[in-house]
Amino acid sequence: MKILLQNILRYLAQSILKKYKPEIIAVTGSVGKTSAKEAIYTVLHKNFQVRRNLKSYNTEIGVPCTIIGSAAPGKSLIGWMMIVAKGLRLIMWHTGYPKILILEMALDHPRDIEYLTNLAPPSIGVITMIGSDQPVHVEFFRNVEELIAEKMKVLTKVKPDSFALLNRDDPRIWERRQQVRARIMSFGFSEEADIYAWDIRIATTLATHDAVGLNCKISHQGATVPVFLPGALGEHQIYAALIAIAVGRIHDMNLVTLTERLRDLKPLPGRMRLLSGIKLTHIIDDTYNSSPVACQAALRVLGTVATTGKKFAILGDMSELGKETESAHEMIGRYVLAQKIDFLITCGEKARIIANSAQAAGMSRDRIFEFPDAEQAKKFVQERIEQGDVILVKGSRIMCMERIVKEIMAEPLRAKELLVEQDKE
Repeated sequence: MKILLQNILRYLAQSILKKYKPEIIAVTGSVGKTSAKEAIYTVLHKNFQVRRNLKSYNTEIGVPCTIIGSAAPGKSLIGWMMIVAKGLRLIMWHTGYPKILILEMALDHPRDIEYLTNLAPPSIGVITMIGSDQPVHVEFFRNVEELIAEKMKVLTKVKPDSFALLNRDDPRIWERRQQVRARIMSFGFSEEADIYAWDIRIATTLATHDAVGLNCKISHQGATVPVFLPGALGEHQIYAALIAIAVGRIHDMNLVTLTERLRDLKPLPGRMRLLSGIKLTHIIDDTYNSSPVACQAALRVLGTVATTGKKFAILGDMSELGKETESAHEMIGRYVLAQKIDFLITCGEKARIIANSAQAAGMSRDRIFEFPDAEQAKKFVQERIEQGDVILVKGSRIMCMERIVKEIMAEPLRAKELLVEQDKE
C-alpha cells in the first residue's frame, strides 16, 4: 500500500512541477537542515511567492505532499484521496502556484537523496554540514563515504548555470567540490568563503547579562553588515543565516534588507532554543534530535556561554549510528570533559557510555549522574539546579528529552508552544 501511495504521489508531484516549473531550493545536511530552510523562507517570502516543507515533511512521502500543498493525513484513506484530488486539480486546471519551493530533503537510507532529487531536480542545492568525525544516520550505510556520496547528490544534480552552496568550513564537503558542475558559492567562518561570518558574540541584556541571541558581522564581496539573530546560540544557526543571505544575493536582494529580515527569524522548538528556567536558570533546549556532530556543537555552546552558576549537560541516547554507536558516545563523553562542563546527567542505556567515557577521561564521578530515561531524571534535575545555572538538554527524538525541559522551564503552560511536539507520557 505504501509503495502504491508513493508512486501516485511521485506522479502527481512530477506532473505539477513539469506544469508550473517553480524554482527548487533543495537543502540537506547532517545538522541544521530545518534551520536553514526556515532562514531561507524568512528572507524570501516577502519578495516572492514561496512554499517550504511544513514540520518534517522531508521524505519520499513528505516532499510530494509539500509540492502538492497538503499536510499528510496519516492513516486516513479519505484524507489521502483528497490529496490525490487536489493534485489532479493542479494538473488539469491552471491555478496559482508558488514561484519558489524550499525543500528540505532527509537522508535515512541509501538512494533517498537520489530519489528526491530525481523527483524534484534542484535549481539551487545546499548542504549545511556533514561534520568531520561521526556523521548522523550511518546505520543503514556500509561506511561514511557512501553516506557522504549520497548527500552530495543535492549538489551534483544542480545544472551548470545554477548555484550550489558549499560549507567552506567542512572539509568533507569542500574537498568534493570538483564533483559539482554548478556555480559554487561558499559560506562559513573563514575569509576564504564567498560569504562569511566573523566577530561572533553572544548578545546579552544590559541589566542581567542574560543571553538573548547572537551578534555577528557578515561580509560578502567587500561589503560588511552587522547581524543580530534573536534567541540563537548555535553555530548551525549562523550557518543558516549565511545560507539565507547567499540565496537572497542570488535573487538580487541587498545585504541590508537580508539582515533586517533575519531579525524576524526565531529558533525552532527543540533546536538550540534559549528558554528561561525555574529558579532564574537558563535552558538550552536542543531536544529535537541528536547526532555526534550536533551534540558536539551544542556542547561547544554550553562551554562558551558565560554564567554565574554551574553548567549542566543532560544528554540522552543518540540513535541510528549502527556500528559507530559505541565510539560516537565515547567521543561525546570525552568532549564533555574538554568543554569543562560542571555536571553530566545521562538518560538511556547508550548514554551510559557517555558517562563512563567522561569518567575515564578524568571527570569526577560525583559530578556524573545516570538515569534510564528522561522521565526518571526530571525530578532530580529540578531539585539539583540553582540560580544562574545553564542547562543543556539534548537527545535523540525517541528519548523524549523535552520532558525534562517541561519540568524545569519557567513557563510550563506554554510548553505546547515552546517545546517540540509532546509525546504522550
